[in-house]
Amino acid sequence: MFPRRNQAPADDASATSADSQAKTAGKGRPTPKRKDAEGRRRSPMTAPANRKEAYKQMRERQAAERVRAREGMMRGDDRYLPARDRGPARKLARDWVDSRRTISQYFLPFSLALLLVLWTIPMVLGQTGIILYSYAITFLWPLMIVLVVASSIMVSQRVRKEVARKLPDESVKGVGFYAAMRALQIRRLRFPPPTVRPGGEPVVPKR
Repeated sequence: MFPRRNQAPADDASATSADSQAKTAGKGRPTPKRKDAEGRRRSPMTAPANRKEAYKQMRERQAAERVRAREGMMRGDDRYLPARDRGPARKLARDWVDSRRTISQYFLPFSLALLLVLWTIPMVLGQTGIILYSYAITFLWPLMIVLVVASSIMVSQRVRKEVARKLPDESVKGVGFYAAMRALQIRRLRFPPPTVRPGGEPVVPKR
């Protein structure tokens, strides 16, 4: 009977220890610090075993950085944009141009279409086509050039005034020329990509 009496306290101690461990593992445990939790979630960095492995890891990091940079540029993030596109003044100029349709943006498509037509007319119409070709070169093309120049000047002046009004602390140096050059580009080829549609409606990014 004596062994049985000695066993009871041992069983009680074991039960108490198990309960204590259960409480510690359950809700009673202290909340880990955020820094410690994040440290456990991070995968350990393994040192490269040789030069080949080190070069492979470097290329992977560079590829990941290029992907982040491209995604940032497509979003118009200032951190990843070239120096000429950075700053709130340039962002305002881009949005102003992208929210409007101007004569300048049709210059390149018009020029290409005109060249194709002018090359085709003489072959189809013969002597009459040659006469039409000479009239187009003499009058139509210069007219388009005049309209584009006038449109570029208008865009430049209006963007400079808009920047000076909305961003008085920003320099307007070069922003007018920047806007005029963007207005000459075909909309789909503009970079950074437009974030507003003609009329001012925001562009919904594709997922």
